[in-house]
Amino acid sequence: MGAGRSSETTQYDDADLVLIGGGIMSATLASMMATEHPDHRVLLLEKAPRLAGESSDPWNNAGTGHSGFCELNYMPDPDDPAKAIGIADQFRETRQWWSRLAERGAVDPDRFLNEVPHMTVVFGERDVDYLRRRFTTLSQHEQFAGMEFSDDPATIAAWAPLTAGTDGPIAATRIRHGADVDFGSLTRQLVESSDCEVRLGHDVRTLRKQPDGRWLISGRDTENGHEFVVRAGHVFVGAGGMALRLLQRAKVAEVRGYGVLPVGAAFFRTDDPDVVARHEVKMYGQAPTGAPPMSVPHLDKRIVDGRGYLMFGPYATFGTKLLKAGRFTDFFATLRWHNLHVIVAALLQNLPLIGYLIGQLATTRTRKFNQLSRFYPGADITQWELIAAGQRAQLVTPDRRRIGVLQQGTELVVSADRSISGLLGASPGASTAVPIMQNLMRRCFPDE
Repeated sequence: MGAGRSSETTQYDDADLVLIGGGIMSATLASMMATEHPDHRVLLLEKAPRLAGESSDPWNNAGTGHSGFCELNYMPDPDDPAKAIGIADQFRETRQWWSRLAERGAVDPDRFLNEVPHMTVVFGERDVDYLRRRFTTLSQHEQFAGMEFSDDPATIAAWAPLTAGTDGPIAATRIRHGADVDFGSLTRQLVESSDCEVRLGHDVRTLRKQPDGRWLISGRDTENGHEFVVRAGHVFVGAGGMALRLLQRAKVAEVRGYGVLPVGAAFFRTDDPDVVARHEVKMYGQAPTGAPPMSVPHLDKRIVDGRGYLMFGPYATFGTKLLKAGRFTDFFATLRWHNLHVIVAALLQNLPLIGYLIGQLATTRTRKFNQLSRFYPGADITQWELIAAGQRAQLVTPDRRRIGVLQQGTELVVSADRSISGLLGASPGASTAVPIMQNLMRRCFPDE
């Protein structure tokens, strides 16, 4: 695409599809468009100076490749595997898509995908019984073939040597064919191979529907201060925490009553080679009593740019930014008269979450580290640094009976005329990007 410049405004050539946000969702959609509709003009607009700078950055997510293997929050009832199976099926679809792209040379799995076993470890008789029942249930389904269970401390220590020395009843499950995913590297590869036009440092401010049904998108180039405009037949808003705000600006009726709650996270991280060499798994635990599902603790092997690390967390943080590089006014800018009561109702139904967040904010670094010591009794605090991870916008949706509901996961929003769409919410979004974007393709481009 070309551009006509004046002293104040850059006018880009019309696009068939404009992607707002340079993360894994926009990258996946760009890749699909290049495969299915190579004649379409696609323009990606990203506010930051680089792609994958927010939730898709490897240090802003756990890189687990969420597959339901080890995440207990997907299966609170050990006899009901429906959600865990659904997550596993979606991630399998995603990996199959990556494999097809790799066969065509569009991506290099060695640069973003590493095989790392997935484990779950629990402590105490109640959770040991729960994990045994969960294992029995999941073992009956082919998605979880090869899952192992043990309540023998020596066996568990052989699977994950750092756990040696833990006290009391302990149990674990393991699946060897888990994954560690660098979604930042994958995002950049997908965009590069899609050959879509990328404009970094482009802050979208307004989206207006035109009489001809197309969208007029305008904003500011943060590098030179010029305004820019572009017209598009379809718009996808994949802007993470800012997606709701942009859909509100576009006056998309389907997000009326929707709200978001900002939740951040911090992790301990180490690159000490002796420690890293003794933990070759991604190991999830059980959330503390009264804690929200997103607080499930995990001690993870990470491989970023070919180098090994361990990270442990998350520890909840709170702020009013909706992006890590956002503004403190972000959350307040999403408030409307039609979503205030929805957000308040959701908060009142989740008072334990508020209590948990307050407790986390008041917890000292030493007390945080004690949680790591439960999984790794020999941990040395001097070998670990506490880092700020990504910022999430937890979705709140209106509900006829409960007024407002705090949602876990993502929701694809599509306008009635299918000309604009957006993705709201958080995890397990990145790992289920392919089925979500396939759904978008079916809904927004059904005739093609």
